[in-house]
Amino acid sequence: MQSFKKGLIIFTLVLFSATLGWAEKTVKLDLNAIYGATSFHTMGAMDFAKLARDYSKGSIDITVHPGGSLGFKGPELLKSVKDAQLPMSDILMGVVAGSENVFGLSSLPRLAGSFSEAKALYDDCKPLYEKAAMKWNQKFLYAAPWPPSGLVTKEAVNTAADIKGLKTRTYDKNGANFLRELGGSPLSLPWGEVYSSLRTGMIDSVLTSAESTKNGKFWEVLAHFSNINYAFPLNMVTINLDYWKSLSKDQKTAMLKAAAETETNQWSQSETKTMEALAVIKENGFTISEPSPAFSLEMDKAAAKIVDEFASNADAATKAILKKHTK
Repeated sequence: MQSFKKGLIIFTLVLFSATLGWAEKTVKLDLNAIYGATSFHTMGAMDFAKLARDYSKGSIDITVHPGGSLGFKGPELLKSVKDAQLPMSDILMGVVAGSENVFGLSSLPRLAGSFSEAKALYDDCKPLYEKAAMKWNQKFLYAAPWPPSGLVTKEAVNTAADIKGLKTRTYDKNGANFLRELGGSPLSLPWGEVYSSLRTGMIDSVLTSAESTKNGKFWEVLAHFSNINYAFPLNMVTINLDYWKSLSKDQKTAMLKAAAETETNQWSQSETKTMEALAVIKENGFTISEPSPAFSLEMDKAAAKIVDEFASNADAATKAILKKHTK
């Protein structure tokens, strides 16, 4: 009888402990995604949300809102997460570089010529990104690159002279300055307006990746993709620090595990997506070209001016990274 009572007590304690675990408060979070549901980075955010849910045993419930449907899309994103207007957001770093200079690092021209070089640059910069996010009242979770940016045009671009006068949509200040240095006429436009602007002649070219060229079906309005390896721009996902601090230790562990796994997967998939997208746009009539040594030198000369200007406003840690990665 005594043995039975002891067993019953142990069973009750185990059941109670398990119930406490099951009863951990479920945290619901909205994650703002600036690109459409089928975009590479939005799909990555959805994978992250699923992993966070799995690893937290369902106690973290993240809803991803594609296409900027929550009303936040651009330079205001850092402040929006800082002020908790958004609990979480996917953010194109270069777009918020005006708020925090260090986030412009990944879109500086021609610092990285391959995915391995881009990853080495990111690994060196990551502590700076984490520190900057903290300054803006948010926890940096992960970042991943777009496939490398090329120049998408109607006519072939083989020299800097071919860029002169081109009305090119760029995604941040660095890209605009780079093309301006080469004689182009860069414009800033929301992504949703790019195709119609190409149709109407408001712009005649785009600085973007083969992946975005494929997604935008630009073969209907453009014909050439110059693989200039301009940059491997990063998107990052952050969470408001007050939301982060409200999570339990186990929930934080689960979210960080999900973030690390998503980051690894996204880096790997970005390279794969590049090769797939180049094949698709070629099948649809695009001519794909690599820059000549002479054109590369022209671009490197223009890029050096942009990097030097960026470095002049940077702190010692950033300058050291730039020195290490400047060719």
